[in-house]
Amino acid sequence: MKGPLGFLILLQVGLLLLGGGGMLLLGFPWGPKDPWVDLGLAGALFLLLFGLEALFGRLFPASFKEAEALHRALGLALRRAGLGPMALLFLALLSALSEEVFFRGFLQSLLSGWVGGWGVLLQALLFALFHPAPRAAWAYPLYTGVAGVLFGLAYALSGSLLPGVLAHFLHNARGFYEIARQA
Repeated sequence: MKGPLGFLILLQVGLLLLGGGGMLLLGFPWGPKDPWVDLGLAGALFLLLFGLEALFGRLFPASFKEAEALHRALGLALRRAGLGPMALLFLALLSALSEEVFFRGFLQSLLSGWVGGWGVLLQALLFALFHPAPRAAWAYPLYTGVAGVLFGLAYALSGSLLPGVLAHFLHNARGFYEIARQA
């Protein structure tokens, strides 16, 4: 697969391999501790992300409209690449899994071992930097940084990546659905 989509998939697979390998080598946990608690936490986290997105849309309307325009352009590119609903769901799952494994499972665990609770904030900052946007859409990286803190807190509280992966997947899938619907 060539072009931006191929790069995106390669990047996500690289994050997954690097993060998963790092977690395995360093012995960090990543499995569910209590599946019912994890599912409840995933649902709460998804609702928080939804509310956070609405809040940022109201606080920074011009910037978020600019981010929505970027997402629409991405949707058109994905549609032109021939991606159907199942491929979009796969992409939503791949990005959620790879980003949670790398940023929370590996980076946050590693950073927290060095700087304690500041590891949650540091990984969120790196997560935000991983989601750049043009100057006019400046609120998007800020939003992803706050979302990174929420994902990081969920991992720190549960000791499991499952709540973050599920909430991140649902959030991405909802976004891809909106993109596909508008494209």
